[in-house]
Amino acid sequence: MRIALAQIISGRDLAGNLVLVEDYARRAKEGRAELVVFPEATMRAFGNSLIDIAEPMDGPWASRVREIAKDLEIVIVAGMFTPGTASDSGSKVRNTLLATGPGVEASYDKIHLFDAFGFAESDTVDAGTEPVTFDVGGLTFGLSTCYDIRFPALFTANAARGAEVNIVSASWGAGPGKAEQWKLLARARALDATTFVLACGQGDPASQGVEAKGAAPTGVGHSAVVSPLGDVLEELDAAPGLLFAELDPAVVQAARQKLPVLANRRDF
Repeated sequence: MRIALAQIISGRDLAGNLVLVEDYARRAKEGRAELVVFPEATMRAFGNSLIDIAEPMDGPWASRVREIAKDLEIVIVAGMFTPGTASDSGSKVRNTLLATGPGVEASYDKIHLFDAFGFAESDTVDAGTEPVTFDVGGLTFGLSTCYDIRFPALFTANAARGAEVNIVSASWGAGPGKAEQWKLLARARALDATTFVLACGQGDPASQGVEAKGAAPTGVGHSAVVSPLGDVLEELDAAPGLLFAELDPAVVQAARQKLPVLANRRDF
């Protein structure tokens, strides 16, 4: 199965971000991809208000992504924001991945919220509770978002549900050593679960001469495809771009015969 990772830099404007989705999805289809992954916060970049744009899965933004996927006959995975809880102290959103396209309709709410490095995602976001997988092209894909990559149990849980591929959509925070951590974690999670890892991050705004907004995690780039044995098969640099890779389930089967960590795993 041929897949693509779309390393975009989303902005504040929802319509403008949909233009990016359509453009990159079209290019992915022209490159013969059956599935294209976009980053976390494709709907609107962090550093902007989220409450006012959060919408249900049948809202206009998600519906337009569905139309693009249907028209191009390609599966699209993209980060958006859906309504969370409301209380006297204020409303929250959910950090959601939409997966949609021929034969696919799924959504995943980010489980591990980014309360680290001076940023408190839980102040404005409700956490998800359940792993999510979906099937396409003879493969099972597990979903995860950004900070989730630091928690191996989600990746092995997806594998236990049949995932041969784990998708990580991210808007990774910049800082000393952060890009190196992102790349290391993608390789480690591939080895933990003996799955391919499709690690798709927002491009680095600095690569386009744009200064970051405060502490908001707006991306470092370095999207990558990692093999089930931790080898980086394809990688972008910090700038926006589109990469392609071929995924073969036989590679996963061979890796699990050589390195049966899932079979040998013990729960405590």
